[in-house]
Amino acid sequence: MEFRREEILPGVFLTGVITDKFKTAALSVCLLSQLDAETASMNALIPYVLRRGTVRCPDMDSLAAYMDGLYGLRAEPVVRCIGEIQAAGFYCSFPEDRFLPGGERLLDKAAGLLGELLLTPNTRGGLLLPDYVERERARLAEKIRARRNNKDSYAVLRLIELMCCYEPAAVGALGSADAAESIGYVALSKHYRRLLSTAPIEVFYCGASGFDEVCGAVSEALTALPRGEIDRDMGTEIRMNSVEPEPRVFTEHMDLSQGKLAIGWRLGECMEDPDLAAISVFNAVYGGCASSKLFTNIRERLSLCYYASSGADVQKGLLFVASAVSFENFRMARDEIFRQLELMKQGDITDEELLAAKRSVSSALRAVEDDPGVLEAYWLSMNVSGGEISPSELAAACELVTKDEVAAIARSCECDAELYLCGKEDGDDEPDED
Repeated sequence: MEFRREEILPGVFLTGVITDKFKTAALSVCLLSQLDAETASMNALIPYVLRRGTVRCPDMDSLAAYMDGLYGLRAEPVVRCIGEIQAAGFYCSFPEDRFLPGGERLLDKAAGLLGELLLTPNTRGGLLLPDYVERERARLAEKIRARRNNKDSYAVLRLIELMCCYEPAAVGALGSADAAESIGYVALSKHYRRLLSTAPIEVFYCGASGFDEVCGAVSEALTALPRGEIDRDMGTEIRMNSVEPEPRVFTEHMDLSQGKLAIGWRLGECMEDPDLAAISVFNAVYGGCASSKLFTNIRERLSLCYYASSGADVQKGLLFVASAVSFENFRMARDEIFRQLELMKQGDITDEELLAAKRSVSSALRAVEDDPGVLEAYWLSMNVSGGEISPSELAAACELVTKDEVAAIARSCECDAELYLCGKEDGDDEPDED
């Protein structure tokens, strides 16, 4: 795979992964914004409104028919957060030219469609259509509220909201349901125009076409892009220590048959010069793979929970553990989660645990290069954070991580918050006090 990255237009960066490995090529375009409660829902809503129709294809049916005529090419909205930077745009997949009859080429048409979606939406009087905005904002608000239905993922989302309550990270990629419902078509139209003018834009391509060819196709598609002063001053605030001297404890009641426990740490001083490989292996040893300490001890040996796993957000400098627990086991599970981390701080990591963790992380990273969509997400994260290491290079670095490096990451962690999702408000299923 050949990797190349250039600024092809003011504030427009093209990342190309040139390879003939896949039958399907990928092309994406994302507008970047600093995550903010006042604009997050508008940013998230924009690609869904734009996807409803363009000047040439004024509704979703005509857009679908056009894409069907391009051998099933697909372009869909995507909204994500990388740390405290929000990325909203479109992801397009289409067959590689060598698999098409008659020497037909789709790259120019794919780039043209993304440019069309971004720059020439179906409007009236220069404003986004009220009906399109109303329908999509209702869907967005419903999607935000529906997150509570998946209690496992909601526990971690809610933990981050509470733990980072004084930081933009609490806002989330979609913003709030109330904010979404309050968006008007005039305000959204103005915000959309402002984004086109000021937002840094990340374009990603993965496929067999040459970089210069892709650069030409994308530049042509974005010729009409209005650019003003680009907002290049974006970043993520990384807090090194917990908000209070002792971990904050939160308890919430929901309709649950089993409790949900989520615990969050700041990765701490190791984030001054973060070693992505060491943090990745540390997370795998702790709770990020099937051979981890949390799984083998809390889930298997002690049977204290239905599952227990950890995750690290290196962009924001967070570590979190999520677990499903019988209500009566809240305290025992919580104590064992902390005990396993304490053992790691002391260097109590076997050679077998370290080797299994490194193999798990390396395998997952090498698998990134087997899927254009996963590659796109990987490089978007890298580009936003200023990284340049490829998945295979990071995998090789993980294989060199030592036990001492993992223990040092563990010692750097500082617990900030604990969240208990309990059942009915009768007090019987709440965690016992120490």
